[in-house]
Amino acid sequence: MQKVNLFVTCLCDTVKADVAKKTVQLLEQLNCEIIFPEKQGCCGQPAINSGYIESSKPAMKTLIKAFEINNYPIVTPAGSCAASIKNYPKYFASEPKWAARAQQIANRLFELTQFIVNELGIDNVGARLAGRAVYHPSCSLIRKLGVREEPLCLLANVQGLEMLAIENQETCCGFGGTFSIKMGEISSAMVKEKVQHISKVEPDFLICADVSCLMNIGGRISRENKPVKVMHIVDVLLSR
Repeated sequence: MQKVNLFVTCLCDTVKADVAKKTVQLLEQLNCEIIFPEKQGCCGQPAINSGYIESSKPAMKTLIKAFEINNYPIVTPAGSCAASIKNYPKYFASEPKWAARAQQIANRLFELTQFIVNELGIDNVGARLAGRAVYHPSCSLIRKLGVREEPLCLLANVQGLEMLAIENQETCCGFGGTFSIKMGEISSAMVKEKVQHISKVEPDFLICADVSCLMNIGGRISRENKPVKVMHIVDVLLSR
């Protein structure tokens, strides 16, 4: 049995708790034992993205210390937070000891689908879901983490699920963390265009492996009353 640390993230903790719970369920089904370091907290991403690197360092250090309790892999269902932690070492360039500790944490950190496919060596979890779906590849996964094929590989093996291509599939949905607040009009236009492309192919489901994009696109779909069910990839992989 593989022991795994779960990094929940703020968004899962406060907005999408079901994603965290289902991540535990899925990993347990895949013969993993879940460890939850209780001292974990925010990775500091909102402040980091706004340029407040120095004031974010206490949060970074707290997170590093929380996951130093063992040497097992760290898995998270939120790619943007994973990408943020992967950048910790460069933020501590002036503090070599902390940079080394940050690098050790970054080396052990995996986005959920990345861990399942590349570390566990599993591409079929036995999921079944009948319908047509569009997958949105988040910027954090494909551009920052290099996780492009892993989610698609898992979805291709979901029995009964037909994956659909859309125009500008890899274009940003417009969330971008604080970008959606500071540049609200631009962000709104971007997600509106994304939903237009999704709607053209009339899918039953919109699937994403990143919680933040899921919230953004899902919110727009809801406001436009589109008949599309929005699902995190963990929801799909647990479908039977």
